[in-house]
Amino acid sequence: MATERGVRLRPVAEEDRFRIRRWLSEPEVQKWWGSAAAAEAAITLALESSHALPRVVERDGRPIGYAHAVEAAILGERPSPHMPAGSWLVDFFTGVAEHRGQDVEAAALVLLTAEVFATTLAVACCGIASIRNEAGVRAYERAGFRWLRIWPDRVLGPCWLMEKAR
Repeated sequence: MATERGVRLRPVAEEDRFRIRRWLSEPEVQKWWGSAAAAEAAITLALESSHALPRVVERDGRPIGYAHAVEAAILGERPSPHMPAGSWLVDFFTGVAEHRGQDVEAAALVLLTAEVFATTLAVACCGIASIRNEAGVRAYERAGFRWLRIWPDRVLGPCWLMEKAR
């Protein structure tokens, strides 16, 4: 599997569920992913779908976070009419505090979008990041995403809709 700056993605294994649940209880993760229950439901949807790529983020062989890409069509409707049809939504978090802000997030996004484009017919990958989450927005930028517009999310409030085209 490919690596980027010591970061690699691997499929989520059953034994990762407890670790992910623990990470979701972290206040810093809940700040951007919402309540642990809602975030776990979104992750469970990704794990059970053949139209999603749930991944554990590893750095130097150690699990440190979670990322997934989900075909937007399985959500029923696109979160925004400005998201191109055929898009996949990508999201991530770093669960181990000492690895936050070390460019792990951008590396994970680079790897995840490369996997989406290599294994699907996605026309674009899109991310939604709160306008208050500057570190998250900058990670999307460093991974090659561009800002499309501000979109009102029901949970996070005003968010940047960001896109990386094929």
